[in-house]
Order: sequence, then C-alpha cells, then structure tokens
Amino acid sequence: MEAALGAGGTDDGSAADVEPAYLSYEEFGRRFFELAVTEERIGSAFTSIAGEEFEVGPIGSGPAGVVKVRAMVRVAEPEIVRDLGQLITFTVKLPLHIALTVDLKVDRIRYDVDGLVTLPLTVRCAAPLQVRIEVDPPRPRDVFVDVSSRNVRGEIIRNLAQVDDEIRRVIAKFVETEIDKPAIRKARFIDVDAELGRAFESM
Repeated sequence: MEAALGAGGTDDGSAADVEPAYLSYEEFGRRFFELAVTEERIGSAFTSIAGEEFEVGPIGSGPAGVVKVRAMVRVAEPEIVRDLGQLITFTVKLPLHIALTVDLKVDRIRYDVDGLVTLPLTVRCAAPLQVRIEVDPPRPRDVFVDVSSRNVRGEIIRNLAQVDDEIRRVIAKFVETEIDKPAIRKARFIDVDAELGRAFESM
C-alpha cells in the first residue's frame, strides 16, 4: 500500500479526490486484458526456451533407413506480435539455427539450416476469474526449415533422405514438450481471484 501511495506522489489521499473517468464493467474488463497481457509478458513466458540447444538423431531416413540424419538445433530469441481483435491473440515466432549432417556411411554431407516455428496463442477468460493463455501445440507443418545445400549432390541427397520432413517432425515435438513444462504452463495461467485475495489481505 505504501508503494501505491508513493506512486501518486503524496500519501494524504488526494489521489482519491480526483474526479475519475468511469468505465463500464465491460470496458474495464477489456482494458484489463489489454494491459495485463502484453508482448513483454508473453515474451517472458518463452525466455526459458530461447538459447536452448538440443540434438536430433541419429534418425534413420531415406530408403530402408540407411541414411542417418543428425542435427544440432539452437532456439533464438522469440519474436512476438499481438493482435487486438475480438479475441486478443499472439503470434510467437521461434527462430532456429540448425547444424545438419546427413551420414551416407561412405560420406557425410553438412548443411546450414535456418528454421522457424510459429505458435498461435489466444488469451481467454475462464470461471471463476482466470486469465488463460492457450497455445496450440505445433505440428510439423508449423515448422519452416530452409536447408541450404552446398552443391547439387547435396540437394539430391537431401530430397532422397526426406531431411526436411524428419527435422520438422522432431522440432515440432521438442517445442511441444517445452511449452508444456511447468514454468511455461504457470506463466500462461493467472488466477485473478487468488491474486486479488492476496492484495486485499496485505492492505
């Protein structure tokens, strides 16, 4: 409470004497959501993913699985865009840097890969008084992979081994697991009723 009073510049209650600009309950609710759920706060929920590295493979691919695919994947800082429509939604883009190796037993071909995972988020309210940020688990088609082959032979091998499809599948599964971890699940849920109760108890 002292901090709140200090923010007004005085502690004599003069802020309460200022004529308020009243809002309807509906207007207050909408404004609450727009101020409470911002790009910065959504971004903080995904900071634990940024900088993560994980290894993929070896994955058997191509005819009879004789080609082995390995990849080292690093997740870069997320890019977040908010849309204030009837529903408040976000698009979270997770850039990826991938070091990819296709092992043909007699030779190894390396690729430099840029990737991107796109996650749609929707902010919803639920009973009794909860804010929930729902995210659809990514599917392989939500993962963009741009494999840059160094030569024509590498391009042919890449297509025969179905490298892109395998990488998309594994990355989608990794991101799905990450966004379901307790820290991120907790950041996507706000129990407003409980928070208000704690605020009044501290008065």
